[in-house]
Amino acid sequence: MGKKCRDLRPSWDTYFMSIAFLVAQRSTCLRRKVGAVLVKDHRILATGYNGAPTGLRHCLEVGCLRDKLKVPSGQRHELCRGLHAEQNVIVQAARYGIPVINSVLYCTNMPCIICTKMLINAGIRSIYYAEGYPDSLSRDMLAEAGIEVIEVQDRIKFDITLQ
Repeated sequence: MGKKCRDLRPSWDTYFMSIAFLVAQRSTCLRRKVGAVLVKDHRILATGYNGAPTGLRHCLEVGCLRDKLKVPSGQRHELCRGLHAEQNVIVQAARYGIPVINSVLYCTNMPCIICTKMLINAGIRSIYYAEGYPDSLSRDMLAEAGIEVIEVQDRIKFDITLQ
């Protein structure tokens, strides 16, 4: 007998997190490539990656201000040309009139504190992430807001080969 269909298909978590990693490939950040996918009822609402606002030059073109100023990771987020993937996914949904309340975020990285506050106010109910981020205040606020946070790195292998 052959394998059951569900044994041949990736789980929903694997599927959406794999898409987040693919979306991250569009990133124009020189420090970290991050992708985000907002999902509701197993349907993709919007995607986002980190990079400069639409129509502006990207760090790939002008260099990294944070590197020039020697700003450590996780600090002084305002000193950057780019938006984070989590910010962009919310903005993209808003731009096209897509409600995101009670949706689930799949993101390649744990959100920073700025993104965390936006995700809380946007009504995101769960966050799945693959890699950590040095921001304990973010974790504390997500816990206080009752948002479920799930690390999926140990359960999912992401192997995206682009040509």
